[in-house]
Amino acid sequence: MTINLPQLRAFLAVVDEGGFGAAAPALGISQSAVSHAVAALEKAVGGPVLHRAKQPQLTTLGSRMLDHARAAVAAASAITDLAAEHADKPSGTIRLAAPATVCQGLLPDLLARWRSEFPAVKVRVFEGEDGEIKEWLAERTIDLAVLVNPERHNDGVEIGADAFYALVRRDHPLAGQEIIDVTDLDDDPFLMSDGGCERFIRDIYRQAGHQVRPTHRVRENGTLIAMVRAGVGVSVVPGLMAGSIDHRLVLVPLRQHGKRRLVLTGPDTGTWHPAVTALVDGLKTDSAAG
Repeated sequence: MTINLPQLRAFLAVVDEGGFGAAAPALGISQSAVSHAVAALEKAVGGPVLHRAKQPQLTTLGSRMLDHARAAVAAASAITDLAAEHADKPSGTIRLAAPATVCQGLLPDLLARWRSEFPAVKVRVFEGEDGEIKEWLAERTIDLAVLVNPERHNDGVEIGADAFYALVRRDHPLAGQEIIDVTDLDDDPFLMSDGGCERFIRDIYRQAGHQVRPTHRVRENGTLIAMVRAGVGVSVVPGLMAGSIDHRLVLVPLRQHGKRRLVLTGPDTGTWHPAVTALVDGLKTDSAAG
């Protein structure tokens, strides 16, 4: 009996993705190749591991094999990671989470750089709100995160500091001002971003001795931008949103200070994936040189 890792990976992919067709792109091979690999595994173990159906189900033998297959594939991946680390060539798939504005404003350049410097590392990006991202990192659902104003960041690195601006239409009376007071926005309906930016916006208003009274609360940045563009109201947003707005909108500097520190870091506890360490350390080198 000969069992190999490609067979086990194909078996796990069919189970995890819910079918042979869905497993194929996840593995980067054809559906036919997935079917052949599972068939070869079944021949090697002497019985079917999956009931063929629209959504394949585990047989009794397949159920008994599942945990062992996961352990074998995980062990092989860990050995590959260790070998890559030893050769100073990190590899593997890293799950990175960040707030939406960071995903739009900072990550594209970072991802391009990492593709060039670490071609064997694949980064999968997930958008989330500040609180969600902290939970994901603590639970190790993700490997790497951009945290906003963390109390501590262990071995992480600051990748940016993002100030807040008023967002108005280009034809708005405040659009041509060099700097404004946040209270100048009171003549218009205020659109409150319902994500992680709210605490910064409220602090900006507190600096002005004022309380923000939102007319609308908006979760998605795209919706917020569309509403300001349509003249529904005005808002206060982080500067990283500049890449998402067009010529019909303007970011106006505020007299009150609101700034986010953006820190790239791994989990607080446990060992980081070697590729995470490589990605973060590469940016630390740049920071030290600067």
